[in-house]
Parts: sequence; C-alpha cells; structure tokens
Amino acid sequence: MRRRAITLPWAAGYGLARTLLALGTLGTLAFSDSATLFREVSTVGQYPLCRGVTGAGAFCLVSPDHFEAVRWACCLILVVAAGGWRPRYTAIPHAYVAFSVFTGISIPDGGDQVTWILTLLLVLVAVGDPRRWHWQPQPPQLSESTRSSTWALIGVSAITLARIQMSVIYFQSCVAKLPHAEWADGSALYYWINNYAFGAPDWLRPALNLVIDNPVGVAAMTWGPLMLEIVLAAALLMPQKVRWALLPAGVLFHLGIAVVMGLWSFAFAMWAGLLLLLAPYGHDPRLTRLWRKRADAPGQAPAEAEKPAEQPVHA
Repeated sequence: MRRRAITLPWAAGYGLARTLLALGTLGTLAFSDSATLFREVSTVGQYPLCRGVTGAGAFCLVSPDHFEAVRWACCLILVVAAGGWRPRYTAIPHAYVAFSVFTGISIPDGGDQVTWILTLLLVLVAVGDPRRWHWQPQPPQLSESTRSSTWALIGVSAITLARIQMSVIYFQSCVAKLPHAEWADGSALYYWINNYAFGAPDWLRPALNLVIDNPVGVAAMTWGPLMLEIVLAAALLMPQKVRWALLPAGVLFHLGIAVVMGLWSFAFAMWAGLLLLLAPYGHDPRLTRLWRKRADAPGQAPAEAEKPAEQPVHA
C-alpha cells in the first residue's frame, strides 16, 4: 500500500484565523446591546425569528428578558476562543455562537455569514488539534495511527473547502457588480462614499472627495476593487509567492472598507478568510517564537524554525 505525506494543519496560522473570526463577532456583541441587535423588521417580524433551523440559536432558547445574559455568555465564549485555549474543546461553542448571531440578530451583514461558514469548517480542523493553545508550535509528527492520519486529512480538507468558499465569494462579488452601469462606467464609488447610510464618515469625506471628484481618481477607486477581487478569486491557481503579495493588498482593501463604511465585523471575517485562502497549509506566521524561546533551556541554542510537519497517510 502506498503512503503519501500530508501537511499537518495545526499551526498558528489557522489559529490566527480563528482569533480574527472570534474578535469580529465579539465586537458585534460587546458593543451593541440587545435592544439594538434584536428588533422588529418591517414585513418580516420581531427578531430573533426562531423559525425552523434558526430556532436552535442561543437567543431562541431564552425569553427576551434574558437576552443580555446570553449576550455576555456568548462574549465569554468568544474571548476564550480568541485566546486560543484548547481549540478542540472551544471550536464547537464558537461555531454555535457564530450561528446564533447570524440567524438571530435583526440586520446581519455578509461578515456574519462568512464567519458562520468559516467557523463551521474550522471545527473540522480544531477537533483534531492536540495542542493546549492554538498559538503553540506545530506538534511533532504524530504516530502513524489511522486516527491521527484521518484527523490530519479531515483538517486539510476543511481548509481546502474554506479556500474554495473564499474564491467563490470574491468571484461572485466581482461578477455581480459588472451588470450595473455605475460599476461599468467607473462612478460607483462616488455614490457609495457620499451615501448617507454607508458612506464615508464626515471626518474622512473631504479627503476622499478630492479623489472621487476627479474622473481618473473615481475610476481607479471603482475598478481597482473589481480587479483585486477577480485576482483573489483566482489566487488558488497562482504560485505561493504571488499569494503572499496578495495578502497585504487584501488586508488593506478590507481595512479601507471598514474605515469608510464602518463594516468592522465584515473586515475581521474577510481577514480570516484571506489567511486561509492565501497562506500555505500548516503556516506558522512566526507568532510561535515566544513559545519556542520559553521552551529553550538556558544555555541552549534557540530552536530552529521547522518546516510544517507532515503526517503519512495510506492511499
């Protein structure tokens, strides 16, 4: 029987993605009270709706008088998940909170939906993670047991599905704009920036107007995101060095959206998705140097950076 090596997915890179997802939802819950999150929507009804599958959400299991207590309990779960403690135990509660927020609040945005999908997929990675903290160095090569090989394969497969999901999101986001005349003629950002609901804040609008009042400037700001989105959609077909170059561009892109439109939970969700999309399997973004230094005994040379560990699987 042939044996193939598969990179172990349990490293600080996927841990950072989990932290970003938890912080995005935590910001929504911690800085918005229950009266803001759960209200009546015209022609729809009073939220949470608690219909069908959505009735399993945390806020559907209690009366409205207890929404505040549940909100802070969810915040506590998210703090623990963001901290990285015992990912195999905190992944499912984290995903449940993300589901409860997406299905329960009155006006969820795209970030809440992306967070729910990615946290659900990362459950399949985290349940096989043997580490105490998801910031710790990657575990040494596991025993060649069927169980450890299976969890490694499930984890890599889940990250692959998350990558495909992110590619589809960016592709759909770009293509869905193309039929609209404002995006085709390069004027869309003029209207978005000056929109009273989602436009730029008052302190930033004068500086942006200097750009969008110029035909070349507004065209660049409109078509630039379209080009970046279609490139990100095709990132899986590109060499790793190109993906690394796309990562800061994507981070700045979503930071700009957050600053201009105030969609911070969306930004955190997409930053997590970008890490999963563009970083290699088992990537350690050098966040584990503190762990390695603590592990090195006095007088010993610092631990050398290692390549991502691989686990043999039988084919």
